[in-house]
Amino acid sequence: MTLQNEYAELAKACKPHYLRRVARHPFFGYIVLMVMLVVVQLLYMFTGLISLTVSQAINTTMILAVAALGVGILLMMAGLMSFGTGAFMGLGTFIAGNLLKVFDLPFVFYLAAVALAGVVIGVVVGVVSLRAKGIHLLIITMALSGIMGTMFVLPNTFTGGPSGLSGVPFPTLIFLFDTSRETMYFVVLVVTFLLIAVTLNIINSSIGRAMLGMSQSESLAQAMGIYLLKYRVLAFVVATVYSMLAGALYVASISSSSPYTWTTALSMNILVAVIIGGTAKPAGVIAGSFIMFCLDLAILKSIPFFVENPTFSVFFMGILIILIVMKYPGGLMWMLASLKYRLQTFRTMRRLKKYGPDES
Repeated sequence: MTLQNEYAELAKACKPHYLRRVARHPFFGYIVLMVMLVVVQLLYMFTGLISLTVSQAINTTMILAVAALGVGILLMMAGLMSFGTGAFMGLGTFIAGNLLKVFDLPFVFYLAAVALAGVVIGVVVGVVSLRAKGIHLLIITMALSGIMGTMFVLPNTFTGGPSGLSGVPFPTLIFLFDTSRETMYFVVLVVTFLLIAVTLNIINSSIGRAMLGMSQSESLAQAMGIYLLKYRVLAFVVATVYSMLAGALYVASISSSSPYTWTTALSMNILVAVIIGGTAKPAGVIAGSFIMFCLDLAILKSIPFFVENPTFSVFFMGILIILIVMKYPGGLMWMLASLKYRLQTFRTMRRLKKYGPDES
């Protein structure tokens, strides 16, 4: 009994502090970020300390980050690349926009309808992708994006033709509360946080491990019993659903959708944001999205020089991306890990210099 009591006391003494345990929770950082973004919007709505440009930039960045989360799973976990993200976002805007103009239902029903359409399209694209790899898959998705972009511009009532879809009403929430351009910010934030939770569960599940094994070696994955068709299709379904949900959030926040927005260039920018992040984990994707989109929309667009010379903002972002990728090929998460290691090394060397080596 004495030994057990001593062990219990030792375990209690070594147990981390409650606050430290909370800080180590996987969702702690995301909750802190969510609270910060809520404070930013409240400051804009009630004090005017935050400008409309910053509020809209953060809202747009969160929407694009939703699409980037799906691309992160597709690229970093499954090892597949797609240039169809922008086109799928556009399709999501037109589906949700038309539903919002015709039916007066809670917003969750529109999201469910868009997600269901994303599942169907993702299955089709995933099955097609089984016969293509690498650059060939990229060309196929690029061609698909071009076809969809052309269809968006053609005169029709679904997309509105060259003039796009406009006059989309703001949605009603599930408790029949009407939203506005300002309150949709919080809806986008909540949906983004929920999809972050879903993404973390996918990454840490057997599905995520199977996708990761497939990306490392398809032949070895098959030898271990991983069914490639299943996980390829599943990766494309996740990426497509996320992209179309991002489109639904966009049209519900902006009340319009232009067919010229959903181009291959947007897909490339989202892909670059994921590469800058360097990981499929939401932390890396969100960091890359804020560097890629929010920095330009919120800061550079408010500097008179870059407003008068918009070409220089593109030049500045290009140089920044090149420097990040050249210095830290693993992305921002690798950079943070490197900085953490250097800090720990500095603290260790400082301790050795002050107290000397441990003679025990």
